[in-house]
Amino acid sequence: MTARKRLILITHGPALVDDGGRALAVVQGMERALPGLRLEWRVTEGRQLAAVPQRDEWLAGATRDGEFPFLCNGDESYPVTISGLQKPAGLSPGGQPLFEVHAKLPLDAAGIAAAANALEAVAEGARAYWGHASPEGYGSEVSGQMRRSAHGPERSPRGLPMLNLSRHIPSPEIPHYLGWLNYWSAAAAKAIGFPDPARDAELLTRARRTASGGWSVQLTDAPLDYDNPAHLDALLRAYERFPAIGGRAAQ
Repeated sequence: MTARKRLILITHGPALVDDGGRALAVVQGMERALPGLRLEWRVTEGRQLAAVPQRDEWLAGATRDGEFPFLCNGDESYPVTISGLQKPAGLSPGGQPLFEVHAKLPLDAAGIAAAANALEAVAEGARAYWGHASPEGYGSEVSGQMRRSAHGPERSPRGLPMLNLSRHIPSPEIPHYLGWLNYWSAAAAKAIGFPDPARDAELLTRARRTASGGWSVQLTDAPLDYDNPAHLDALLRAYERFPAIGGRAAQ
């Protein structure tokens, strides 16, 4: 049986210290975005699925020390998962610790239809600086854009610009890279100079404002495909438009 492809959703925000309900807001937001979804299962040490009674109370207790345990919908034929992790200051932009949310859902018609709402709900619930949703496999492509040496190439194998490692990016508000769907908080949008009505007319046709004043921006109509020349061109144009992304230039 061919494995179902997945959509990967990641947001980056302030460290989960004194949680204040952020983890619960993230989980409930994800559930609202996908009708019928209930993230009420965990994986035991024996790698078995176990129901979580009184999930909201359990999650509040589990995140009290800054942790965000793995939760899923308990359906192995249609898995949806979410979890969080803390990124230490030494590996983070501006030397500030971060809280990352990672979610996965099937890359099918239902998942694609819900993706923008899911990304926005999770990002707003986490009070994220920025985030993205991209088809599985994007990670190896972005890895090929990482600048690991001052004497390295100026372009990736795909012809995209090289990006700085996250610890070399000056502030947490600056996105590290572009995805298919992009969430930029108000602070992130300001940091990269979005929107400019004259230069961003095309992007604005696939963008919407969020409740917190941020932006949800869809780069291509269909999920991003690095083997599609039109998608690669859209990526290249967006990177050229926003040189601050990846810490390549001050805005």
